[in-house]
Amino acid sequence: MILKKVAQGCLILSLALILSGCVSLLAPSASSKLEALRAGQYALDKSHATLLFKVEHFGLSEYVGRFNQFDATLDFDPANIEQTKLEAIIEMGSLDINHESLSKQLLSSKWFDQANHPQAKLTAVGLRQVDKFNFELNGNLQWRGITKPIVLQIKFNGGANNLLTRKYTIGFHASGSFLRSDFEVKTYLPIVGDEIKIDVYAEFN
Repeated sequence: MILKKVAQGCLILSLALILSGCVSLLAPSASSKLEALRAGQYALDKSHATLLFKVEHFGLSEYVGRFNQFDATLDFDPANIEQTKLEAIIEMGSLDINHESLSKQLLSSKWFDQANHPQAKLTAVGLRQVDKFNFELNGNLQWRGITKPIVLQIKFNGGANNLLTRKYTIGFHASGSFLRSDFEVKTYLPIVGDEIKIDVYAEFN
């Protein structure tokens, strides 16, 4: 009986090792070299994209929220990066802060005014290389009927063929900030901070 259990345990362990080895074979060999990335028109992989925002609260902490529905297109050529184009649409009604009553307040006219301005739009043209892995993207943020310039710091994580989707994929992290008062959102200033920080983690196919 003991030998049977030992044999079963060895079989399970062997299968686990084989499966883990198979999974590791699916992991892409990503290249982080700019010149190695493929040029083309890319679409956001919505299942592998996250948009977070942070704002200072009472000077004690940063309140973190996210938007669950957004889409983006990217026109990118590593040989001509200054002509990079990015367009993103964020659905304000997809706000997710895990607090129903506060969410309703934020979507009201005093804050996001989602009824009259259901979307925010980011349009960017021009990518400037800062160093080997980091870039700067200049664009415009359109929100609540107001358009203001915004700068995003971009870190390319690389590009590779995704064996699961069979699509060439590039991934990056983007971060930036803007003042909500520039968009006429001044409720509870300065108790709630003016600067809104954003972080985007995304893959494009």
